[in-house]
Amino acid sequence: MPEIPELEAIRGFFNDHLPGRAIETVETRIPPVFRTPASELRETLPGDHFGEVLRHGKFLLFPLASGRVLAINPMLTGRFQFLEPKTKLAAKTCLVLGIEGGRQLRYADDRLMGKVYLVPADQLNLIPNWATNGPDLLDPALTEDAWFAGMKKYRGAIKGILTNAEFVQGIGNAYSDEILWEARINPYTTKTQLSEEQLRGLHGAARAVMAWATPLARERMVKGDQLDYEERRDFVRVHRRGGQPCPRCGATISEITANQRITSFCRTCQPGGPALR
Repeated sequence: MPEIPELEAIRGFFNDHLPGRAIETVETRIPPVFRTPASELRETLPGDHFGEVLRHGKFLLFPLASGRVLAINPMLTGRFQFLEPKTKLAAKTCLVLGIEGGRQLRYADDRLMGKVYLVPADQLNLIPNWATNGPDLLDPALTEDAWFAGMKKYRGAIKGILTNAEFVQGIGNAYSDEILWEARINPYTTKTQLSEEQLRGLHGAARAVMAWATPLARERMVKGDQLDYEERRDFVRVHRRGGQPCPRCGATISEITANQRITSFCRTCQPGGPALR
């Protein structure tokens, strides 16, 4: 699942290549991902021009000169590509935009779980849960004080809180493991077991992990002037590193699978939590 580092890397790449360019052609290939009628995209997007690409939570936002926004949430398996038209299409390519200058912006999604919207720029609240979800992790308004205040109403294991979009947007399963490792907090520790200092420290740890991971993610998906996103997180310290040595203390990293979610952590660096086998 793309999280902030991948989406920020993709956003940065697109901002090097898209602003000011026209959409010349639109091909809507697989209907389930389109939350705006595919016919509307085909009929109204050609001739429109891209502005600066933005990100909000796990959405990439493509503002257009017409005053609309193409908003895409890739969910679990969505992938963005910016390739030459002659490049073979991925099997589950859902959307292909022919871009002025000769490249194609493609969106592919193996499980067809993603969501594609075309909405007026001043009506993003038309997107379900847009207004009720929490702030983006990198929003400057999300200060340490705001983070701590916003966390007060949540209970349960701290990892579940970090990945709850109603609290904060943009953190998923992989980078929540990295954040908790950075902060030396066991993912299964309940919020009530943590001190105010620890809860506040998670704010800085989360921002630090995103700043560290984003350029590494971009290195792995950008090939010259082409983007071909594959989820290669070979740089992470603990996520899906079960059985390997912790890069900080050398102890063996533990890995727990529950509810189709893998949680990886170091019991030595991240003590506490319930007794787990």
